[in-house]
Amino acid sequence: MTTPTIIYTHTDEAPALATYSLLPIVRAYAATAGVTIETRDISLAGRILAAFPERLGENQRVPDALAELQALTSSPDANIIKLPNISASVPQLRAAVAELQAQGYAVPDYPENPSSAEEHDVRSRYDAVKGSAVNPVLRQGNSDRRVPPPVKNYARAHPHWMGAWSPDSKTAVASMDDDDFRHTERSVVVADAGTLRIVLATDDGESSVLADGVAVEAGEIVDAAVMRVDALKRFVAAQVARAKDAGVLFSVHLKATMMKVSDPIIFGHVIRAFFPATFARYGEALAAAGLDPADGLASIFDGLASSPGGQEIRASFDDEAARGPRLAMVDSARGITNLHLPNSVIIDASMPPMIRSSGHMWGPDGEEADTLAVIPDSSYADVYRVFVDDCRVNGALDPATMGSVPNVGLMAQAAEEYGSHDTTFEVPSGGTVRVVDPSGATLLEQPVSHGDIFRVCRTTDVAVRDWVRLAVRRARATGDPAVFWLDETRPHDVELIRKVEAVLAEEDTGGLTLEVMAPAAATATSLERIRRGKNTISVTGNVLRDYLTDLFPIMEVGTSAKMLSVVPLLEGGALFETGAGGSAPKHVQQLVEENFLRWDSLGELLALAASLALLAEKAGNPRAAVLAAALDRATERVLTEMKSPGRRVGAIDNRGSHFFLARYWAQELAGQTDDLALAAAFSGIAKALADDEEAIVDELLSVQGSPVELGGYYRPDPGRAAAVMRPSPTFNAILETLGTEPGTPPA
Repeated sequence: MTTPTIIYTHTDEAPALATYSLLPIVRAYAATAGVTIETRDISLAGRILAAFPERLGENQRVPDALAELQALTSSPDANIIKLPNISASVPQLRAAVAELQAQGYAVPDYPENPSSAEEHDVRSRYDAVKGSAVNPVLRQGNSDRRVPPPVKNYARAHPHWMGAWSPDSKTAVASMDDDDFRHTERSVVVADAGTLRIVLATDDGESSVLADGVAVEAGEIVDAAVMRVDALKRFVAAQVARAKDAGVLFSVHLKATMMKVSDPIIFGHVIRAFFPATFARYGEALAAAGLDPADGLASIFDGLASSPGGQEIRASFDDEAARGPRLAMVDSARGITNLHLPNSVIIDASMPPMIRSSGHMWGPDGEEADTLAVIPDSSYADVYRVFVDDCRVNGALDPATMGSVPNVGLMAQAAEEYGSHDTTFEVPSGGTVRVVDPSGATLLEQPVSHGDIFRVCRTTDVAVRDWVRLAVRRARATGDPAVFWLDETRPHDVELIRKVEAVLAEEDTGGLTLEVMAPAAATATSLERIRRGKNTISVTGNVLRDYLTDLFPIMEVGTSAKMLSVVPLLEGGALFETGAGGSAPKHVQQLVEENFLRWDSLGELLALAASLALLAEKAGNPRAAVLAAALDRATERVLTEMKSPGRRVGAIDNRGSHFFLARYWAQELAGQTDDLALAAAFSGIAKALADDEEAIVDELLSVQGSPVELGGYYRPDPGRAAAVMRPSPTFNAILETLGTEPGTPPA
């Protein structure tokens, strides 16, 4: 990059729409410091189009932006702001493909059961797009997530609602106590770099290679674990009966987006266990119609509408649902249940709101109720179990007084479970799965039965070492104790503990409090401390990083979108993430129906300020530092002056919040004394935005209340989206004058 450049990702849904409003402001202001803002399209639609260039016209082809960014992460100059993107389930992938085809893109259908070489090729390309195709590629570093002081100060001064807990609450967390990934896990540290094979030796004497050329580095931790499906079926059936007997809602909480191979399979088994009579009677007919429970009830019900005998089968589903426990709902008014879509109840986005809401989820009657939260694999379920039990005894947390639990997360180089997609398999027949090194020696093995879910996970030594050193830096910078959430009874964690101890022995840890605790104990300790207003750094693996950076912030500041999320890349650059996008689909629906976008871009503002500050340091650009500091002050004013997006028509929405951000940012720049030329450049803009505030707000509010047409959900028409998201001619005209008035500093 020849000029100081920040890469801003174009993603999906509400974050992408908000970008149409925010990015013109960011580009105009950054240009005054000579900083260029470039975009890269890593949306689901963009990734699909990039996967099939030979099927598209020359003017339809798009570059493989994700591959470009992957290469950029190896540069010390990398400065990437990454917005939330869709981690596509199969139903979402099919919907995106259908939309692109309707828009004239000749991308192929998703082959459910590929039979030809061409179909296998198409399927492999789509498999590389679905699920968590983005995050493991870009996260070439470990994670530093924390609530910034302005956000924390605001939450304490304006505590958000927290539901009251009753000591008599029946809400509970259920997980398997044997035969799951946690209890079958085996681990080994690889001595030498090389490639591994994963081989299935069947009971009838046959042998097949499930995966070959699995690259590993010296010192890498390799795990092999299996979810035994017979045990899973028994467990879920028992929980269905338990929920019925207890009179509570039944819900299942998985991660079918990031764990795109294993968790949809588990989700399908949950549906079968909830409707055993229906599948016993009609299972073959459903399979013949291509209706897979792994895709969710919505897909099945849609397919039954046009299938022979579909009305009879649907009636069986409805009858069995009426006789079973009440299902937790995603949308009671529309009849969308917990089992409708594999990606509509994502554990890290669904468990915290339940805990925040008195341990309740919504029932079919539209009322809140106690819930049995079913988390089949027990690896991290204790975190939620301890949290629920603590709230039942001690009541809800208090945002006005509670401390904080920032996180240092091990995620570099697709660490742990989130890097297991290519080495996770639904076992086709009983036997033994072996992980074999280049010499033919068996490193790990697992007995398996037909339908079991087998997976291999890997964690590189360089990722672990960087993670430990990052934890030490954060502990020293804050003075807070740091707890490594590792379980000495779990094989993977045993190997991690050895590496942690070795790295800590090399570091200067004088005066620091560094401890190792199993997740249950670490949760209890963190809760005890935050109730006293104390901070505790959680130092965790990849999945717990994901879970905790939603769980604690949702209690602390109302949303994980208000966290500062920095990924110091291994090669010296940085990736800045901007919060979770789990609520994005509902926000788009509201925009389309009412021309109101309640998405909050706060995470982007926090990330942008940190990004500009890093650029200022690396490029020796003091003006970028001035922009960053002024942006932080402006962001705090957006919070304290209540200019965040409202929830309903009539309030300012995302676009109005962006206007006030631009106004306060200009005001802060005009009033600062570190760069007088920059102050002069923004004085006119600041005055114009202040003088025309009433007119601009009126223009922004006047468009609300009517439906809008975006020209697509997964790939909106850029012109239509820009028109919807920039509806104030007055604001747009003022912004365009920046850089054209006398006194503007050169870029």
